Amino acid sequence: MALFYLLAGIVLLVVGGELLVRSSVGLSFRLKLSKLVIGMTVVSFATSAPELIVSVQAALSGHSDLALSNVIGSNIANIALVLGITVVIMPIIVDGEFFKMNWPMMMLVSVLLYVFLFINRDLNRWEGGILFVMLLVFLWVIIKRAKKNALSDTEDIDESLKETTPIKIGLWLLLGAFALWYGSDLLVNGATEIAQKMGVSERVIGVSMVALGTSIPELAASVIAALRQEKAISLGNLIGSNIFNISSVLGITALIQPIMVNDLVLLHRDIFWMLGIAFILLPLVLKSKRNHIGRFEGFVLLAAYIGFIYLSFLKK
Repeated sequence: MALFYLLAGIVLLVVGGELLVRSSVGLSFRLKLSKLVIGMTVVSFATSAPELIVSVQAALSGHSDLALSNVIGSNIANIALVLGITVVIMPIIVDGEFFKMNWPMMMLVSVLLYVFLFINRDLNRWEGGILFVMLLVFLWVIIKRAKKNALSDTEDIDESLKETTPIKIGLWLLLGAFALWYGSDLLVNGATEIAQKMGVSERVIGVSMVALGTSIPELAASVIAALRQEKAISLGNLIGSNIFNISSVLGITALIQPIMVNDLVLLHRDIFWMLGIAFILLPLVLKSKRNHIGRFEGFVLLAAYIGFIYLSFLKK
């Protein structure tokens, strides 16, 4: 039953996340927000909802290692697994924003998270608030830059949602919220039960099964886009997801319930994997004269992810 709970929880999170995105975008159109603002704020917050609800649920139920390992594992999966598979299928060009804004911000919040956790082996409300405020400042800066440079990377926003009725928006919002909360409850309970039965820590299940489950939307969207050879695949989207995971998911979770580090492997090993895989993106991009990430780099990232998962279960 534990595996069923885990899988059912993942399905509900995916469905709930999609409903929340659609209702949020529909409501934003009703409020006359621009596509640029919708794409960079509303959609980003909504797509981070599964990770947020899982982490809040885990922290409130006393499974803080699961809350933290979910985000660390998800950030590793986004770059090493999702990006790795995507560029093996179709190499992607890296735009200038990667060097100017996205990668530096991802590294900044990642290092800051490590510092906060290292100081007292927890993430308290003040530290969570700092991370969240940093996200708001970052969003303000990129929206301002995008407007100034007339950038609009919002082609993936469904224009048909402009016609969504208030009743449908409300229904999607309620169903999405229910699916996210109930799905996160099933996922947390299933994950902790599997950990007990396998004789591994919650941390191991968190950085592997739970993290992979909450990364499924990004994986599916990126792979489908690559198979269709769509040029709109953006490294910025995956890096943005990692920034949101730390600043929004962990930031908001810590504001609600401070996150304790019980399993020190999270602090001594897992977070260094997250930092290392985030950092290695820069030399992988710079080694190419055309600033692109190709199949070779994709296989390197996939090998790193397989190595991380293997070591996680090997040293349980």
